[in-house]
Amino acid sequence: MLKPSLFLSTFCALLLTADEVDLKNTHLVNETAYITSQCYTKTEDEHTKNILHNPCFSCHIKNKIPNYTLYDDDLQLAYDFPSSALKNPWTNLFLDRSEAVHNITDEEILRYVREDNYRRNGQIILKEKLTHLPSAWDADDNGVWDGYIPDCYFTFDHEGFDKDPSGAYTGWRAFAYYPFLGTFWPTNGSTDDVMIRLDSPFRQDENGRFNKEVYTLNLLIVEALIKQKSLAIDPVDERRYGVDLNQNGILDTAREIVFRWEQPTYDATAMKLSNFSMSYVGKAKALLESNDYLIAPGLYPKNTEFLHSVRYIDVNPKGEIVLAPRMKELRYAKKLFWYPYFQLSNAGMEEVKEKESSPDNVDKYVGNIETGLNNKLGWYYQGFIEDARGELRPQSYEETLFCMGCHSNIGAIADSTFVFQRKFEKGTYQNGWYHWSQKGFKNIRDRMLPNGESEYVRYLKNNNAGDEFRDNREIMEKFFVQGWEKDEANVQKELLAKLENQDVRLDAFWKLKKEAIKRLQNDISYLLLPSLPRALTLDKAYKIIVEEQSFRYGRDAHVTPVTNVHREVKSKQMTHLEKIEH
Repeated sequence: MLKPSLFLSTFCALLLTADEVDLKNTHLVNETAYITSQCYTKTEDEHTKNILHNPCFSCHIKNKIPNYTLYDDDLQLAYDFPSSALKNPWTNLFLDRSEAVHNITDEEILRYVREDNYRRNGQIILKEKLTHLPSAWDADDNGVWDGYIPDCYFTFDHEGFDKDPSGAYTGWRAFAYYPFLGTFWPTNGSTDDVMIRLDSPFRQDENGRFNKEVYTLNLLIVEALIKQKSLAIDPVDERRYGVDLNQNGILDTAREIVFRWEQPTYDATAMKLSNFSMSYVGKAKALLESNDYLIAPGLYPKNTEFLHSVRYIDVNPKGEIVLAPRMKELRYAKKLFWYPYFQLSNAGMEEVKEKESSPDNVDKYVGNIETGLNNKLGWYYQGFIEDARGELRPQSYEETLFCMGCHSNIGAIADSTFVFQRKFEKGTYQNGWYHWSQKGFKNIRDRMLPNGESEYVRYLKNNNAGDEFRDNREIMEKFFVQGWEKDEANVQKELLAKLENQDVRLDAFWKLKKEAIKRLQNDISYLLLPSLPRALTLDKAYKIIVEEQSFRYGRDAHVTPVTNVHREVKSKQMTHLEKIEH
């Protein structure tokens, strides 16, 4: 007889094969899919009363303008869910996949992850499929794919620029960054990468011709605006572009893009802005002056795009952990509308008023599988995910809804995005403009914070674990020493509990290993990368979810049931955490 968990997995697989996933069906099994599985994490240990775990501060922090997500850091203190989300819908977390994982050999999973499901014979598989659109993918039955058609070839030059088979630039540029805390570390299940593309005028000189130097400079200007800080750059002759990049009052050689913002002049009669203290260069400069494009701290220009591939974990002949050719997902975002600060502020206040007046209302997002979903802040998000055979297909509405909470209403984002503000800067390898296939994490120092701490060390210290679920035993053994306070009170409690055959909650402690922390501070790969056995196990666990097509029940790779997650929470249930300020 099948175990209940194995029976459920088999049942899901029978119900949800690739051919039977109805992408046109907008019925939601989980109407709050925008609330992630990590949000149900238990902050208290089962058997220790004084140990608290705070992974919540990674996302839920005090907002930085123009992110008007107000009071988001309060979510460190309580599970503030609508009533329909109190019962944890991510039921894949509680399945035991031990037998299924055991039945997949290492050789089999390595063959699988090393198959490229994005390109074949140098061509993009999805591009061909979307050009000859299958009717099952045609959401509006108009015979045309109305969304993004993948056009990044992942052939990057020494500056991170992608080129197509003819050698032409596609506009995509890869950049290296500090992976976001917890879930996005490879040791917790996936490798990934991110590319950015600005709209065509940002890639052109004043005459409308493609110019790589102009594009390079505009990307740096956008980086300074998003980070809201000055950036060191290679020397640039400002006279070529007519822009005072270093803001010293003359056009000379700039070695820095100075972030100094002054309010532009607004002509109410002409309804036009002028006198910008910072400017783009090339054709984008003229279009800024005509207000066809606008500029402001913390905001990307209109039509900015991001591409994010989420991949399996592979190992190279040297035994090093690397990105696998096989993609789990291809995620895409485009900023279709520019909203000024007052509109973003109004949207933030509207969100607060909605939650206060109708706390059980569920967030709604307009869109479909082709165009993606509108995050209400000017961006559309859309993606592709593996079908049961491992080929990429469009995500369903519900599968895309999964992305929306993180990209709309949390304090950690900058203009709805996570990682461009975490990009490496001048002085690093290729000044941070490269793809992870060109160089990995080896010998990269931990990111220093304004308070003198390093970021990944702070996460380990405040979470007392290396992932939200505290399920990564490899990190626990590598970085922590666990102990029990053997004072008289604890000894008496332990004896009494044994006599009464009960569990006991003792005063415990977690201590970070000094040697491990020192090594991490000088080389983040020591934390971020899993061992080969763990990598293959995580690959196998995720492949089972793909075969089931059970993404709507959770995408987290694990083998045994996750125990540090609530199956259900009460309304406004307290976490008992103290708020961590950024």
